[in-house]
Amino acid sequence: MERKRMDCPALPPGWKKEEVIRKSGLSAGKSDVYYYSPTGKKFRSKPQLSRYLGNTVDLGCFDFRTGKMMPSKLQKNKQRLRNDNLSQTKGKPDLNTALPIRQTASIFKQPVTKVVNHPSNKVKSDPQRATEQPRQLFWEKRLKGLRSCDVTEEVLKTMELPKGLQGVGPDTTDETLLSAIASALHTSSSPITGQTCNAVEKNPAVWLNTSQPLCKAFIVTDDDIRKQEERVQQVRKKLEEALMADGLARAAESTQDMSIENKANT
Repeated sequence: MERKRMDCPALPPGWKKEEVIRKSGLSAGKSDVYYYSPTGKKFRSKPQLSRYLGNTVDLGCFDFRTGKMMPSKLQKNKQRLRNDNLSQTKGKPDLNTALPIRQTASIFKQPVTKVVNHPSNKVKSDPQRATEQPRQLFWEKRLKGLRSCDVTEEVLKTMELPKGLQGVGPDTTDETLLSAIASALHTSSSPITGQTCNAVEKNPAVWLNTSQPLCKAFIVTDDDIRKQEERVQQVRKKLEEALMADGLARAAESTQDMSIENKANT
């Protein structure tokens, strides 16, 4: 750990700001900020600082990370609250995760129920046929260009599919193939086997099975399953080592903090 302690002019006289930079573990390179009162009391967050100081100091525009008063930050917070209130009045956002599958109007005969007051009448209906809707061909291609991002808005790395998976259809790229397989796993509860009809390669518009992704038929062998299990075990081992290293680093940090507090109290 590398510790830097300095005066904090934004707070009353005697207050200190400490920046701790981690040198090892999973969070190496990251820093934590703490504040110490003139009596040596340690504060780890802005809410703790606000509760302790009360109304003596206005921390509305105080930046906990830098230790400075930033009026622009207070203005941004007010603007964000104003925008949030406006968005709530307009209605909640659409959080539906359903894929943009075009459900066309059915051109097939639908079951019709004729209601008359006669005891011998029976209602005949086919629930499966009534709910089943035709899908637009190659609708997965509309997902082209969409990218997944993390919380920092950085584009995530694209997955690499096995070489045994080959696309079917006009201008089918690896990106389209990945979107088609992911969509099939998301929307279908039946097994994913690919296009089992050989004629689909000659005329996909006629022989394409819309319930299966845009790829040729494939088979998952025992060797594929064994290799995947080995990869999972390797990743689990790396994760276990990283968690142990991070736990040791946090334990050492807490021990050091306790020793510093004891020295300050004595």
